[in-house]
Amino acid sequence: MFTGIIEELGEIVAIETLPDAARYTVRGAVVTEDAVHGASIAVNGVCLTVVDETGSPELKSGQFTADVMAESLTRSSLGDLRPGDRVNLERPMVANGRFGGHIVQGHVDGTGAVLERTPAEHWELVRISLPADLARYVVEKGSITVDGISLTVSALTDGPEPDFTVSLIPGTLAQTTLGIKQPGTRVNLEVDVIAKYTEKLLGRSQTEAPAPIEATR
Repeated sequence: MFTGIIEELGEIVAIETLPDAARYTVRGAVVTEDAVHGASIAVNGVCLTVVDETGSPELKSGQFTADVMAESLTRSSLGDLRPGDRVNLERPMVANGRFGGHIVQGHVDGTGAVLERTPAEHWELVRISLPADLARYVVEKGSITVDGISLTVSALTDGPEPDFTVSLIPGTLAQTTLGIKQPGTRVNLEVDVIAKYTEKLLGRSQTEAPAPIEATR
């Protein structure tokens, strides 16, 4: 599990295209400090698994390699990346760590696109398109993950083409890819998993009556 607090801006070093997948080599000195074979690292909000052998020269040099399935390439914007692109990196939260963001699984629900950037004196507003089938999970002042970043929805527009706005402080602009992504660029979106579970449970409770409990003595 992740929390959406980005640890560093990494870089795509190389991409190897496979018949039904791709292999990405990513540079990230911080996230590889304790990386081992099989470890999870979120890349732009997508949970990937390190395939390098523990103690390999790649890991020691601050790089890691991960395989990306066709499903992940289709559902996320990882397929848009090219060598040299910057990416947001985060390791999973340790059990005794601080919960700085919100529950982030690293399972992208869909993609949006940056629609507009509005700079202000001490922050910047970024408006992002929202797939219609995800709009019901997004609420004003609620949490959403954009390219792996835990953000608060500051405004929400409903309708056939919904969108939402986030307010970015200087730290977020400087330390994540949202500081450089321009209108038209795709971003990965993960909605609040609690909203999805709540919807399913409420839907089931309305259609399936619980089995009666027999009293015992």
